[in-house]
Parts: sequence; C-alpha cells; structure tokens
Amino acid sequence: MAEAFHYPPDLFELLVETIPRLFRSKKAVVLFFQNTGVTQEDLIDVVKILSSNRDSINKFEIVRNVLTKVNTRGDSGLSARREIIKRITQFETFDTCWETDRLKAIGLVARIREVVGKKDSFTQIKQERDAERAKHIAKQEVDHAIAAKKLADINAISQRLATLFGMDDKPHERGKLLERILNDLFRIYGILVREDFCRRDPDTSVVVEQIDGVIELNGQIHLVEMKWLNAPVGVGEFSPHLSRLFLRQNANGIFIATNGYASSVESVCKEALSQKTVFLCSLREIVMLLQRQDDLLELLRKKSQAAIVDKNPFLEILS
Repeated sequence: MAEAFHYPPDLFELLVETIPRLFRSKKAVVLFFQNTGVTQEDLIDVVKILSSNRDSINKFEIVRNVLTKVNTRGDSGLSARREIIKRITQFETFDTCWETDRLKAIGLVARIREVVGKKDSFTQIKQERDAERAKHIAKQEVDHAIAAKKLADINAISQRLATLFGMDDKPHERGKLLERILNDLFRIYGILVREDFCRRDPDTSVVVEQIDGVIELNGQIHLVEMKWLNAPVGVGEFSPHLSRLFLRQNANGIFIATNGYASSVESVCKEALSQKTVFLCSLREIVMLLQRQDDLLELLRKKSQAAIVDKNPFLEILS
C-alpha cells in the first residue's frame, strides 16, 4: 500500500479538529465512522469506553483514536479513509453541529476541501469523485433523451389517432389503422409482445382466427381486440374475443371499443371474471390519457385491478 493513500499529518490533524464539531454527541461521532465503513475492530476500544465510563473520553479523543487505527491500515482501510474524506468534503448542512461550533466547522470543512484539492495524495480520490459525477451526469442525459423520445413518440401517436376521426368513409381502413396505432402505443411502453396476426388451419391454410395484438401486463399474457364501431359493442362482436381466451390456458383479455358497450356485454364479461381476467376499455380513455400525457401502464393496471378485485370489468378512467 503506497504511503500516498494514508492521511498526511496536516490533513490528519484537520480531521481530528473537524469531525467532533460536526456532531453534537459522542454516539453520533461513532455512528459517522460506522457509516463510512470503519471496521468494528477499529471502533471497539472507544465503544467499550463509552459503555463503561462515557465521561472519561471526549469527542476529539474518540476521533483521534479511531483515525489513528484507520490511518495505519493498508488496503483494508483505504475504502474507509476515502469515504471519511468524501463525506466531510460533501458536508453542506451543518444542522448537526452545536450552534457554538457551526462557524468553526464550516471553516474547517472548507480548509479540508482546499487541502484535498491540492494534495497529490488525494488526486485519485478527486478523480474518482469527478468520474462518478460525470457518470451520473451522463446517465441523466441518457434518461432525458429517452424520456424526450418517448414523449415525441406519444405525441406522434396522438396525432395519428386524431386523423382517424375524419375517416368515416373508410371504416375498414380506419379499423386496421387503429390496430397499428394502438400496437405502436403498446410498443412505446414496452408491453407489446406481438402485433396483429392470423392463425390458419394447418391443412387448408384457411384463417380460423385473427388477433389484433398481444401484450404482457402484470406478468400475464393479454390478447387485445380493437373495434371501431358506430354503435356500442354487442355480445355478437364480443363473444369471439371471449372464445379465444377460453381456448388458451392462462390467457387474459382486453377489449378496446370506440362507442362503448351494451349492458349485455358488461354482464357477460363480469361472469367470465370468475375464470379469466378480462376488462373493457374505451377509445376515449386512450385519447384522454394521451392528452394528459399520463402513464398507459398505470391506467391498464388500475383497470385490471378493478376487474379482479371489484369484479368491475369496465372502470372507465377519464382523468
């Protein structure tokens, strides 16, 4: 272990003068050392003294005792020595000081920062701190870029969705576009498992069922059906979706419609909840969510919870 990584005499004495003034009690001083990673072996002597006769030792003697042990260690004490310096140089609130010690403590911490900044022996500590800060800043920048892209993608989805309301003369095309738009929205939130697909008879290649999308919610697979109809969805439109669920073990379901549901559909859906988690969504919920820039995952989880816990398959969340 290079001597450069031990506290030089001037810094050692500064620490002895500073640490006792940062805390009001002897117990708080010991706790500070414990939190910096000082071993129990280096603390045991002062802990025994405090337990037997706390008045026989003061805070300055505690600090000198512990720092002497930590400073004579080799590699095993390096982490604690660095952490002690790090915590003191980053000390910003002095509420833990006695009022009479506060100004003195502030001045001593400033001197330690200056010494650490100048001493070659602590160049590595400063470099590590700067590297950690740079790493933190870089992560913040990446997170910000990801959040900005997600917001831009969500705004683009909102604009694409708005164009569908002017396509009354193209109902079939509008229905397919709705599927793509909502699947893209699911993809943005990282929950899309599979886009719309057809299952064909292996012998005749005839399409036997079509599924608009598959997502994973709460660790469970959900088949998604989307319908743009001019009237509330009836049992006739809803039953095929329910049948697909019961033909698949552990499959749950979500139905999204533009103009609500007939009361009979809600009744059928409620009955199915004894065996499957299936809930209903309105397109209006999606539109309002995009306008609020809220979390789609949170909305779906609330609706799923209402279906499971309250036996309510159609909790419409508009705000």
